Amino acid sequence: MRKIYILLLLVLLTGCTKEEVMTFDTDYAALNIWVGTEAGAVYENVTYNYSYAYEEGDVTFYAQISGMPSDKDRVFHLEPFGGDSAIVANSIRTEDYVIKAGETGGKYNVHFSRRKLADESLFTQKDGTIYFRMVEDGVFAKGTEKHQEFCVVLKNYLAKPSSWEKANYPKVALSKYFGSYSISKYQFMIEVLGLVDFSINYNMTKSYDEETNTISASYAVYLRQKMQEALNEYNSTHDTPLTDEQGIAVSF
Repeated sequence: MRKIYILLLLVLLTGCTKEEVMTFDTDYAALNIWVGTEAGAVYENVTYNYSYAYEEGDVTFYAQISGMPSDKDRVFHLEPFGGDSAIVANSIRTEDYVIKAGETGGKYNVHFSRRKLADESLFTQKDGTIYFRMVEDGVFAKGTEKHQEFCVVLKNYLAKPSSWEKANYPKVALSKYFGSYSISKYQFMIEVLGLVDFSINYNMTKSYDEETNTISASYAVYLRQKMQEALNEYNSTHDTPLTDEQGIAVSF
């Protein structure tokens, strides 16, 4: 009797239909890339000015996957295309960009070097453009339509600040704190300080006013010291010291 009962139970169990369970492919992910804000605002393009960095400057972009995070790091690459990509390719440096394990995106940079331009007069009279897109290698699928590529507008001209040599009180000439003007010096300052066409105001109490792009006199003293330290570091790590357009060593 016991044997008959066990046999009937096995028949019932094997005859039951298994319930289908929905599963997700955790390895699938599309990659969205854009220039704009980390919060997700997408800009039509972003500008890079080769003249704003003496050696190498960056354009920031963002990447976000649509899909499940992975338990391992995943790498993606960018490739330049279109616009003026053929004539500026040597001046661009990309990286092995990594979406880290457990994460869904991040903030990344494409690097540009004025010194590696085939012709340093490029984009001094007319702006250029270049586009970037993900290299399709099977790791990620393309993102949504507006997140498959981004555009960088290229410029290469630097205007001397109007207040470098003289300024009307309460403003003071930049030369009082930073010395004589040269393109190389100004590029180096922009690269180190991140300030473009700023002015100095004797009467300011706070260090920096972002709205007017103005610094105080005491902050100017601090920034001069910062530039002296940056120049010393540059000269100690390069075969030749930083020089201006006439080959004269830059000083602060």
